[in-house]
Amino acid sequence: MNLDKLVAIDTHVHAEVSCCQPPDLFGKAFDDAADKYFGTVLKQNRRPTIPETIAHYRERNIGFVMFTVDCEANIGRRRIPNEEIAGFAQENADIMIAFASIDPHKGRMGVREARRLVEAFGVRGFKFHPTMQGFFANDRMAYPMYELIAEFGLTAVFHSGHSGIGSGMPGGGGLRLKYSEPIHLDDVATDFPGMNIVIAHPSWPWQSQALSIALHKPNVYIDLSGWSPKYFAPELIQYANSLLREKMLFGSDFPLIAPDRWLKDFETAGFRDEVKPLLLRDNAVRMLGLAPAAADVAASAPIAPASPIVAA
Repeated sequence: MNLDKLVAIDTHVHAEVSCCQPPDLFGKAFDDAADKYFGTVLKQNRRPTIPETIAHYRERNIGFVMFTVDCEANIGRRRIPNEEIAGFAQENADIMIAFASIDPHKGRMGVREARRLVEAFGVRGFKFHPTMQGFFANDRMAYPMYELIAEFGLTAVFHSGHSGIGSGMPGGGGLRLKYSEPIHLDDVATDFPGMNIVIAHPSWPWQSQALSIALHKPNVYIDLSGWSPKYFAPELIQYANSLLREKMLFGSDFPLIAPDRWLKDFETAGFRDEVKPLLLRDNAVRMLGLAPAAADVAASAPIAPASPIVAA
């Protein structure tokens, strides 16, 4: 990424419309319910394509991480191809990073796909949605996938807390909130200390669990996506301003929440001025490994001529 030009990095952006395959209307009821829940108003009354999202963020000098959600096993909706997202990221590397999403129910074939996406397409992380995918994060079924992510030192993002997807549908669309209770991630963070874990969203109604895990485990972060900052719990803001100031990340959940709205509400939500750059950009730069290591910077710096020794 061109860090010199970026004012922020949005770590939670969804790919919603494929440019290489027709839409799968099987899940339209979930989209309609989510739009009603979030009050989403989109230009031309539709969700943006990946190129339109890139243009949206480039206009604002905001970098972003994009992914889809593979919930083919639990919901039966065809996913947007991970390769499509990764291809756009390769062509727009100054502003965009690709994460992949593979339903852990796909087992060894899913792990094979994950390795190919890392080695051939350069994806930098993986997105999991326990509620939509129908599994507990600490289910050993998913551990082979985590082992691969840890092998490459990448990041795993997990939806947590309440889900706007399915809200208001009969039976919640068949989705079960229990899968996204953050405490299940404590096992994952313990068993995979070399894998960065991002607990996505304010984890209501389990916010304290997420804060505790992030405080206890060095490899755990929290992204602040999916909610307007004006609705954040005081406890969340308190920890962001203090003990977890280097563990919180800006995320919008675009297109369901626009970055403009999120950033506007962020300014008056009670975050300290000295903390804002950390949350908006610097923490993501460090977690994603976007800045060169201090040793590399020192090694590439020109060697200054030796100063003459002057007797006192």
